[in-house]
Amino acid sequence: MRREDAALRALGVEQHLADLRDSAGVVAACRGIEVVQHVAGLAGIWGAWRDFHDINVLGTQHVLAGCRQHGVGRLVLTSSPSVTFDGSAQNGIDESAPYSTRWLCHYPHSKALAEQQVLAAADASLKTCALRPHLIWGPRDQHLIPRLLARAKQGQLRRIGAGDNRIDTVYVENAAYAQLLAADALATHPEVSGRAYFISQDEPVNCWDWIDELLALANLEPVRKSLSLRAAWNIGATLEAIHATLRIRREPRMTRFLAAQLGVSHYFNIARAKNELGYRPRVSLAEGMQRLATNM
Repeated sequence: MRREDAALRALGVEQHLADLRDSAGVVAACRGIEVVQHVAGLAGIWGAWRDFHDINVLGTQHVLAGCRQHGVGRLVLTSSPSVTFDGSAQNGIDESAPYSTRWLCHYPHSKALAEQQVLAAADASLKTCALRPHLIWGPRDQHLIPRLLARAKQGQLRRIGAGDNRIDTVYVENAAYAQLLAADALATHPEVSGRAYFISQDEPVNCWDWIDELLALANLEPVRKSLSLRAAWNIGATLEAIHATLRIRREPRMTRFLAAQLGVSHYFNIARAKNELGYRPRVSLAEGMQRLATNM
């Protein structure tokens, strides 16, 4: 964990603080554990390759080492659907889709390497699988929704592309439920070990209609201005080059990865998760939005 959590402490949860880059700390945290849910990592669309590699790739190696050293029997990795994303539309793809060979930012590249390590480690003594939840959201979100609202308030939101692209999302409780199901399935269903699973609401939404709904919950105006996907892509490429050349650490306002994520469809077939993990979203999109509204 990054820092101690008071709510967890009140529940009597034992907490160990360690940096994923600290091999000894991570290995020690695996002592006496039956199941590791590896949900930690560095997310983002900008930053140095070394940071993403050391935290997401080497950090996962440290988790695997801890599992081996202390006889942990099951490991569930929180991966990402972006490990298959190269900027092209993904219309209902399943886990047979290959890893990307064109990385638009360091995050998906590092997550793909981490996922491959975990799946390759599966054997009789350590059963592993990887979940790929897409766009986790819900109350107390500190990443997706706050960033979206901040851009809207600053007048920086633009509809990218034709505005008809569909995307998958997953409510936070459904994502957590999938993690628990995966851990249980590793103990009882041998075919699960060594496999990856897309996780979603199983309700693809129009990206920009959903964004407008989120803005409405915060009493903000819908997105009015638009930009073609090609223009957004070219702007992103230019800004990336400028930031890299001038060594500007802050995230560019647009990148190629962000343009593609906002301008093309990416939703998934979750039949494997349904059939092998028994996953079904417990909280519908409509109910999740209602819960979110009470916490905005």
